[in-house]
Amino acid sequence: MSVGGEIGEVGGKNSTVDELQIFMEGYLEELKKRGEVFKGISKISVQTGTTHGGVPLADGTVAKVKIDFDVLQRLSENSRAQYGLSGAVQHGASTLPNEAFDRFPATGTAEIHLATGFQNMIYDSKGFPAELRAKIYDHLKADLKDEWKEKDTEEQFIYKTRKKGFGPFKLELWHLPADVRDKICAELERQFAFLFDKLNVNGTRPVLDQFIKPVDVPLKMPMALKE
Repeated sequence: MSVGGEIGEVGGKNSTVDELQIFMEGYLEELKKRGEVFKGISKISVQTGTTHGGVPLADGTVAKVKIDFDVLQRLSENSRAQYGLSGAVQHGASTLPNEAFDRFPATGTAEIHLATGFQNMIYDSKGFPAELRAKIYDHLKADLKDEWKEKDTEEQFIYKTRKKGFGPFKLELWHLPADVRDKICAELERQFAFLFDKLNVNGTRPVLDQFIKPVDVPLKMPMALKE
C-alpha cells in the first residue's frame, strides 16, 4: 500500500513549492508526535492545471487542458530532495492529448491518474451494447437526478455520473457475450500498450518483483454467476 498527501485543490490554482514545504513541515511535525509507529506518506498530489475526470462541455466532449510541466517538475524534485518522497502525483491525466504522456517521465512524475480515460473507452466503445448503455443512462437520470446541476446539459450530467453506473450493472457487464468483451478489452489493451511505452513502464518487471510480493487470495465466484 502506498499512502500519499495532497496540497492545493484539484481544479484550482496551481500548487507551489512554498505550499509543499509548509504542508510537509506541518505534517512531519505532527508525525513526530506519534512516535515511530507511522512511516508517513511516500508521494504528494499537486495541482498543475487539470481536474478530476476533465471538464465536460455542453455537447459532452471534454475541454482541452494544459499541464504546467515546469511546476510539476519543481514539485517532484523538491519532494524527493528535501523530504525523500517518490515525487509528485498528477491527477486528471486521462483527458490529456497523447503527445503529453512522454513528458511525465521527463519531469520525474511519480504517479498519474488515468481511470476516467479507461471508463470513457468502455462506455464509448462501438462494441459496447447500445441497449445496455441506454439502460445505464436511464438509471443515472432516475436515481441520481439530485446530482444534476441546473446549468448542466444532459450530456454533461451523464459524463459526470456514469462512473457510478458500473456497480449497479455489474452482473450485466459480467455477462456480456465473449466477443463483445474481447472487442472492448482489445481497445483497452492497445491504450495500455501505448501508455506503458510513453511512461517508460516497459522493462521494469525486475524492479516490481524486487519490491512487490503478491499474495494469492482465492475469490469465490458470485452465486449469480454460478447459476
